[in-house]
Amino acid sequence: MHVNKPNVRYGRWVLLILVILPPAFLYLASPVVAVNFSPNGKEEFQYVWNTKNRIHRGDIKHGGSAVEFGYIFPDENFFMRFDWWTDKGFQRCIDITPKWGMTIDVYLDQAGRIDIAKTAPEVIARLKQCKGETDPFNL
Repeated sequence: MHVNKPNVRYGRWVLLILVILPPAFLYLASPVVAVNFSPNGKEEFQYVWNTKNRIHRGDIKHGGSAVEFGYIFPDENFFMRFDWWTDKGFQRCIDITPKWGMTIDVYLDQAGRIDIAKTAPEVIARLKQCKGETDPFNL
């Protein structure tokens, strides 16, 4: 009996690709939002990411980033909300509408406000002030 070993090898590669490809696609195509804090900031910020009830809390020092992945197939109820504040009373909030396969970089200035000079206009168009909150663009 003759065994065709090259076909077995190719079959293993095809199987490996079929197993790895779907999770890799979901990871690479998911929208990513990064909020980048100024390296010139003086205070530490606390934050909460709320991505359709998937909640992450943390704190970040100057020069750091807070990153969250959105859903690749969001429904009509999908939302992303980012709240950040200091212990001294500064508080801001934004609602974010991510785009499939896009990385959104939001830059904050040293005072913690959205830096409209560094944040791209197409990104700013995807940001909204949270209802009843202080304007995050307030200069």
